[in-house]
Amino acid sequence: MRLPTYGGALEDHALSGEPLAPRAPRTALTRTAFAAAHVVSDPITQRDPWGGRPAVDWESTLGFRRWLWDQGLGLAEAMDTAQRGMGVDWPTARELIARTMAEAKAHPMKPRVACGAGTDQIAAGAIVDEAGAVAAYAEQMEAIEAAGGQVILMASRALPAIGADAEAYARVYGRLIAQAQAPVILHWLGEMFDPALAGYWGSGDVAVASETVLGIIRDHAAKVDGIKISLLDRAHEKAFRARLPEGVRLYTGDDFNYAELIEGDGTRHSHALLGAFAAIAPAAAQALEALAEGDRETYRALLAPTVPLSREIFKVPTRHYKAGIAFLAWLNGAQPHFIMPGGLQSAREITHYAEVFRLADRARVLSRPDLAEERMALLLRLHGIG
Repeated sequence: MRLPTYGGALEDHALSGEPLAPRAPRTALTRTAFAAAHVVSDPITQRDPWGGRPAVDWESTLGFRRWLWDQGLGLAEAMDTAQRGMGVDWPTARELIARTMAEAKAHPMKPRVACGAGTDQIAAGAIVDEAGAVAAYAEQMEAIEAAGGQVILMASRALPAIGADAEAYARVYGRLIAQAQAPVILHWLGEMFDPALAGYWGSGDVAVASETVLGIIRDHAAKVDGIKISLLDRAHEKAFRARLPEGVRLYTGDDFNYAELIEGDGTRHSHALLGAFAAIAPAAAQALEALAEGDRETYRALLAPTVPLSREIFKVPTRHYKAGIAFLAWLNGAQPHFIMPGGLQSAREITHYAEVFRLADRARVLSRPDLAEERMALLLRLHGIG
């Protein structure tokens, strides 16, 4: 197969990686690991893909979640990986949460599922004060808890939009944490993932913002399970997790440096809440199994080759990473097509998809090599490369 390169050439590529077979773990994992999963479109019933509500292929969408659970991974549902605010609206997300929780309760491994609560059911600009933000969050929290899910308080575009300062964040999050039925996961998503979240926690200075959110966590430590941080800054994450109260987890959202952060430094480690884990599930699950067994050499051997793949999937503009996750799901037979809500598959170029294919081969996460090669060839032909 001839694949395009970033240099504008075509280069021969033959599959060489020995694919990892997805399987259940042999032992209990010592890291909590949530894979953030995408939503599979139904292109036959989709109308107005740019402006209308998404049509969802529910069987493929839920089947992908069962595949993650079968490998011992937890699930972060209805998060930014599921295109919240980028093609998937709250009514669709609410139905997704309800369907997913029903599936999770019936699954033999009884997987952990945490679900994103935000404010996106209210039109942009319609939330004008703290009370409006709290009410919008509360509506989604109630839906998640009614379905049996754990709440993730997603970063909301509404708070930077109303100019919330540090004190406002403390009041809003204090009210939300207090009314939650069970400990919540906080969510700090950097502006590389969503430019509308610049200045979250009331400051564009990461050090100042860190003080604000650490204060919120300390004030409500008994009701905070952990915080997911997606700033792609491993030094900041290490320093931040060292300051967390006892029992509060740091869930890495660093899709560039997760291997090192999850392994830890011998004193502290991060847990995982990663879109990347949906793309590399067999490698992630089997690496975490090795870590639980004390086999760090195998952990590194399995996870290290996935890091270049993840860095390619999450390249700038980072917010389009969902396309790479859906692409790999298609290559591996988890969905019958490569169409995304809002047509987001068009957000990445063919050279990117060719590089993802190469790196996925090296990372051993092309579970069905013959099908992956067939589908890559089809995509190349659609781009005039035969």
